[in-house]
Amino acid sequence: MTKPKIVVICGPTASGKTALSIKVAKQINGEIISADSMQIYDEMNIGTAKPSLKEMEGIKHYLIGNISPTVRYSVANFKKDAIKAIEEILKKGKTPIVVGGTGLYIDSLINGIEYDNLEIDLAYRNKLEEKSRKDGLEELYKRATKIDPLAMEKISQNDKKRIFRVLEIYHSTGKTKTEQEIESKSKENPYNFIVFGINMEREKLYERINKRVDIMIENGLVDEVKNLINKYDNLPTAMQGLGYKEVVEYLNGDIDYDEMIEKIKQETRRYAKRQLTWFRRNKQITWVDGLENMQNNINIILKGVKGEGE
Repeated sequence: MTKPKIVVICGPTASGKTALSIKVAKQINGEIISADSMQIYDEMNIGTAKPSLKEMEGIKHYLIGNISPTVRYSVANFKKDAIKAIEEILKKGKTPIVVGGTGLYIDSLINGIEYDNLEIDLAYRNKLEEKSRKDGLEELYKRATKIDPLAMEKISQNDKKRIFRVLEIYHSTGKTKTEQEIESKSKENPYNFIVFGINMEREKLYERINKRVDIMIENGLVDEVKNLINKYDNLPTAMQGLGYKEVVEYLNGDIDYDEMIEKIKQETRRYAKRQLTWFRRNKQITWVDGLENMQNNINIILKGVKGEGE
């Protein structure tokens, strides 16, 4: 039995994934599933570079702005919701196109990884929070590295959410995150994922990131964050997002306005570098150059999709 084809377009932030994916969707009768850990949140439009209705050009998008910013949204949540969207698109006789820069989300699909959606052990989570405040996140990073060195190779020392996740998985199941992934990869994936990545000369990518941050500031990022803080008492994950946490620091008086802007740019450039490192490990990816003529890249993707399984 032929597996349904699913197109994946991944790459670093500001590399042009949205524009390319919409053009491809028009050519192959596709609909788009976002694989972005921040665009999933409602009311967070500017800082997540969420595509507007105009930018979507009539192409239906899934998993954009459909979760309250007060909710913790996990990889397991994403995988369940993404598969539901894939099945919905396939039933219409259309091609699902997964688009995003959150490597863990994309890996969960293309590698068939099952992340058990563990109930959060609040007592243990509070212990981790207290340990992080008292001794610094570095100590928890070291502890997680001893437990699961392979998983921690892909995790930044500042990524509190994922450091906690490695520790919580081990605490709750007695298995490491890596062991869980190996077990789940042994199961056959029901889909044929055809994966493309957008590459870009680093200097040009960094220019695009800096320009995007300037536009976000002009469009009212600070007010967007103020409104969220004023509206909600608790934003556990949302305010950890790039751009949001730096604005919070500015509003708290920890950094000044210019420092805030420069810090957002710097952290976004670092994030883009990590994204490229993550995706380059994936030998399944066919790379296109984000600075090439758009039609050239569309043609490469169309050729790759047509050639698979035929």
